[in-house]
Amino acid sequence: MAKFRERAEFDASTRSDYTMLPWRFTPLDDESYVATNMAGEYVTMSAGEVSDFAGGALRPDQPVYDELKSRHFLIDDDTQVAIDLLGLKIRTKLAPLANFTGLHIFVTTLRCEHSCPYCQVSRANDDKREFDMSEETALRSLDLAFRSPSPAIKIEFQGGESTLNMPIIRFIVAEALRRKETARRNLAFVIATNLAVLDDEILQFARQHDILISTSLDGPADLHNRNRPRPGKNSYEKAVEGIARARTALGHYNVGALMTTTAASLPQVRSIIDEYIRMDFGGIFLRPLSPYGFAIKTKSYASYDQKKWLEFFFEGLDYIIDLNLGGFEFIEHYSAMVLKKMLTPLQTSYVDLMSPAGIGIGAVVYNYDGVVYASDESRMLAEMGDTTFALGNVHDDDFADIFMGDALLEPLEQSFSASVPGCSWCAFEPWCGAEPVFHHATQGDFVGKKPLSSFCTRNIALFRGLISRMEANPEVRRIFERWANIV
Repeated sequence: MAKFRERAEFDASTRSDYTMLPWRFTPLDDESYVATNMAGEYVTMSAGEVSDFAGGALRPDQPVYDELKSRHFLIDDDTQVAIDLLGLKIRTKLAPLANFTGLHIFVTTLRCEHSCPYCQVSRANDDKREFDMSEETALRSLDLAFRSPSPAIKIEFQGGESTLNMPIIRFIVAEALRRKETARRNLAFVIATNLAVLDDEILQFARQHDILISTSLDGPADLHNRNRPRPGKNSYEKAVEGIARARTALGHYNVGALMTTTAASLPQVRSIIDEYIRMDFGGIFLRPLSPYGFAIKTKSYASYDQKKWLEFFFEGLDYIIDLNLGGFEFIEHYSAMVLKKMLTPLQTSYVDLMSPAGIGIGAVVYNYDGVVYASDESRMLAEMGDTTFALGNVHDDDFADIFMGDALLEPLEQSFSASVPGCSWCAFEPWCGAEPVFHHATQGDFVGKKPLSSFCTRNIALFRGLISRMEANPEVRRIFERWANIV
């Protein structure tokens, strides 16, 4: 036996003596991998580093060791606090679940004077008053909304064109404000409108009650009017005029806009973004079509595939990044919501990116006829004859029947991404959503076969695209960190 042990045996930096915490990994590109922990923190690694770490052979003197340690992928003799910190971050991510439903969507009418071929709702002609919400239905819907334990209740008015039934909007706002005094809730109101029938009385009412306006703007005039036909062929002109009037009445930042990507949009992403900049919006949500309503009937949804949309999206994202690198601040909202999950300990309230799914517990819809749907997409599906996500009726069912019934709990349980095949071992699971409505609509069950899911392939491509851009350019990472803290 040697009198003295080798010097290396006293050097802790050369020994591999750590315990791995739960982690997953997947290829990022041809040369590197991305690894995530349960809280959604990530580290990029080489194939050799993945192999060393997984095999228990990663040495403390390897550069990635400290990175993995600081992000709670491992614990060693120096510190055991990573487990507590990881648990704290996971609890923080899931904490909003305790508030239950915060967004309550009231469908005031199905009537609409537009005839958009991609409409996801299935509108009714504007003389069909039987598609208007009644005061009795509104009162019973408010009863349910105020049963939610959420300290903040947002009531959003949708249609059709919601303002075609302005009397019920006035009624609901007045009644909700009356109940606010005893219920002690923070209330917010949003009117979703195409702005075509906007008048001074509506604006005065909105200003009086601090109501926000959300509208649609698909891009430049030719594209917008093509996407959104109406009598007079002037949807764009009405929207632009309405945005200006609403900003004057309500304040610049109290008016938002959303675009929808049609086949005609695909070659125009830069001009669409330029239109939003010209209209002085701070960002844009590059939003694909959804497989519901008229978008299916008119075959608009099938007019382009996932590959073409991703090309459209990344061309737009890179254009926006270049604008920011040049000093002009502008954000892409979907990316920002994903980045919030990637780069902060917080969760997004966007239903599509929630797991457990956001249906019913993130947002709920009270239809004009009293039927309660688990989400806006759920009522779109019902308009196509599939009432799987109809939770009950405000006239027949109480809060427990609607929010604790099998119609809601089964899809929530079955689609929870941390436990379903194809998601539970995916490295991107902490950032993704469950989306049982989309998978039921496209594949016939709440989970879906992930290799066939366009929701899955779209999000995976987007996650990889965002990480690649951050890793390639530190300045892009700083831009993305700013976005993550804005939304």
